[in-house]
Amino acid sequence: MLQVNDFSNSILSKINFHLKDEENLIILGSNGAGKSTLAKVICGITKSDKIIICNKQLDSLSSQKRAQLINYVPPKLDIFDEYLSLMEYLLLSKLHAKLGIDEVIALLGIEELKDKACKSLSSGEQQLAMLASCILHNAKITIFDEPTANLDPQKTLKVYKILKSNHIQNRIIITHDLNLAHKLGYKILYIKDGKIEFFDENEKFFEESNLTRFFGSSIKSIDNYYMVNL
Repeated sequence: MLQVNDFSNSILSKINFHLKDEENLIILGSNGAGKSTLAKVICGITKSDKIIICNKQLDSLSSQKRAQLINYVPPKLDIFDEYLSLMEYLLLSKLHAKLGIDEVIALLGIEELKDKACKSLSSGEQQLAMLASCILHNAKITIFDEPTANLDPQKTLKVYKILKSNHIQNRIIITHDLNLAHKLGYKILYIKDGKIEFFDENEKFFEESNLTRFFGSSIKSIDNYYMVNL
């Protein structure tokens, strides 16, 4: 489904991996490791001839075809029009979804926000707005860059349930949240200093030896929950 073939630039070095159809991925790594840079390469924001999606070279595709195959959801909603309402934003987002806009709004429980300006939404509400947008876009692969950043526990649970549902096709999720990464159960790719240090199954990454390797003594596990070892 997705191949990254020996990609390098000023930040990333010899990135090679592939995902099979229906496989999902978590990208982990410290700040500045190159996670968001890799996401922008995979989705075509950064041009490259090293990305193959569904047996097609990404940079050879039209914008319309590329939008069918891949979508990037940034960590923060950036709206230039201060008057654009959530409903108008979602109308612009609807591309390939089978669900209607009102169905997606109800799914996320954001009915009271639909007439509000996107600029006026809280950071957590903006995250839900972007999640609604990606469901309506319905690309083959959706890349989420820190989808639970700044969310309270209730909104985090809501995002988790959507990420585990069949409302999104294939997912690549960049996160620092080890609990989210563990509970989702997707394959793990760990980047350090622009290089892939780990690419394998979820349960193998969360073996004690690997946690010590990547996080030293900064993380402790209690009943399969992971927290900073203060």
